[in-house]
Amino acid sequence: MPPGYGVPTDGSGADLLPWSWAEEQLAEARNYWVCTTHADGRPHAIPVWGVWLDGAVWFGTSPTSTKGRNLKRDPRVVVHLESGDDVVILEGEIELPSDRGALERFVEVYEEKYGHRINVPETNEGIFALRPRVAQTWTEQDFARNATRWVFDQA
Repeated sequence: MPPGYGVPTDGSGADLLPWSWAEEQLAEARNYWVCTTHADGRPHAIPVWGVWLDGAVWFGTSPTSTKGRNLKRDPRVVVHLESGDDVVILEGEIELPSDRGALERFVEVYEEKYGHRINVPETNEGIFALRPRVAQTWTEQDFARNATRWVFDQA
């Protein structure tokens, strides 16, 4: 972030706003804004229901929807929570999980959260998971003291 914001650039904000805070926000969120890119470079943003499960945001969409087509062509995505006051922004590449046990766990957690059961076809084409590579977190109230950029090892 630009120096004028007064935000620590050495990662020291992590002591003030731990990753566990971000995970709590991710788990409690009702809607997740998914940002993809059209083939011609235009941005596309849309809210979805989803869950924070095993270190990833999981959500479903039809593979023929705009976001489904965009994700198939380009798996790079940004997911942002609704709040501009308690901010969590995730960047990375989506995965199409194939493990049946993990998919069933997602379906159960999703149904518990929203009261709606998703059907997963034999071959998964529409359940996506984003394990963040980069995240940004802050609270508006303490922005200059707790804004943090997280970089995760993808090994």
